[in-house]
Amino acid sequence: MGNPKAFMTIARKEAGYRPILERIADYGEVEQTLNLEDRKLQASRCMDCGVAFCNWSCPLGNKNPEWQDLLYKGRWKQAYEVLRSTNNFPEFTGRVCPALCEKSCVLNIDHAPVTIRENEAAVVEYAFHQGYIKASAPTTRNGKKVAVLGAGPAGLATADQLNQKGFLVTVFEKDEEVGGLLRYGIPDFKLSKAIIERRVDLLKEEGIEFKTRVEFGAGTPQRKSYATQHMNAEDLLKDFDFVCVTTGTPLARDLQVEGRELKGIHLALELLQHQNRFVAGEPIEDADRIKTKHQKVLVIGGGDTGSDCVGTANRHGASVVTQIEIMPEPPAIENPDTPWPNYPNIMKTTSSHKEGCIRRWNLSTRRFIGENGVLKAVEVERVEWSKDAQGRLQMKPTGETEIIEADYVFLAMGFLRPQEEDLLLSLGFSPESLKVQNVRSRIFLAGDAAQGASLVVRAINSGREVAEKLK
Repeated sequence: MGNPKAFMTIARKEAGYRPILERIADYGEVEQTLNLEDRKLQASRCMDCGVAFCNWSCPLGNKNPEWQDLLYKGRWKQAYEVLRSTNNFPEFTGRVCPALCEKSCVLNIDHAPVTIRENEAAVVEYAFHQGYIKASAPTTRNGKKVAVLGAGPAGLATADQLNQKGFLVTVFEKDEEVGGLLRYGIPDFKLSKAIIERRVDLLKEEGIEFKTRVEFGAGTPQRKSYATQHMNAEDLLKDFDFVCVTTGTPLARDLQVEGRELKGIHLALELLQHQNRFVAGEPIEDADRIKTKHQKVLVIGGGDTGSDCVGTANRHGASVVTQIEIMPEPPAIENPDTPWPNYPNIMKTTSSHKEGCIRRWNLSTRRFIGENGVLKAVEVERVEWSKDAQGRLQMKPTGETEIIEADYVFLAMGFLRPQEEDLLLSLGFSPESLKVQNVRSRIFLAGDAAQGASLVVRAINSGREVAEKLK
């Protein structure tokens, strides 16, 4: 611990965001960075706790006190090596993780935790800039081959770990490029796709093979397929010793109420995927483009995906953006139901919200209202919440309704957790083969495919855990 009093003498300093009027005019990353000396000072605030709750709360078990100390001392390369020892892709988590570690930091008792996430991004970017990060292919191979289905964070982590263990790894991806939701779900203003390409180039140099536009089974009815090759996953067992399924959660929650068929109502990922492809210069049919310029936009769902829709609509030039949530408005700073060191259920205001958004809570959607097949408005009803004897939240409709005008609605209500056998069947495994132990023992699930929709950091950890099981 280089400076045992820094947490008392140095205030938390965040890098902040680019000016609003500048950033909403493009899709560049909104977050800024500190200079190297300020960043080292922020790292010095780490108390090197005897019981590091930041380590406890991180799904990857990142050794935050160790690499914070190395960063403070200017030992950037060693800081990266410690960070990389538990986290395959700190350049991703340093940008899009909600920083569970910071919420459990002892300094967060006073709402001024160490800037762990920003420090993480700074360490990996410095390491890339200085040339510390180079391809490192394994020197020996074990002769075994693994097929990884899905090139999102779980699939990439699985492939990376297995490749370093000496397996020959082939990653199959149904979309045009590698990255999964990192590429086609998270907007460029939060994660530049050049960051993904930089890491994938390294993985290729290290011996991992990527095959894109390959879809298994019947595909997902909610999503347009960009695949040019279709296969049954069971056929992979002829050429591969193991198959790792990291396909994510296939179905988003929908809202089947009156008027759902109206033109102008979309699942959130329809907007985000089309926009990311457009920014990347990929060919998008004009009929598929969602354009909200000068339009009234309503986002249903109060999470990060909904926030991403807000930011995207703002960049389109929407006339007004409203985000509604069925749950009650959370407390602003502290919530006694989720005390430290647990992740707090408190108000989260993102950079997208700050760009312009009306936010409302306790609203349930009753019906969509249209004219000549086109969406015009949404009827919502105010609900009330209370707790039963077991402390569980109970919702009660009030009968109080109102009409919100809307030209576009984006449904951002999360994803349905796939049932393991249903998922495997949908990918083209036969019911008969799944009953054979010798077959089933060669199939592994990781990431959202295994645990349901969750965080990028949990997906990476799940991929690492699966890779550890293969021998």
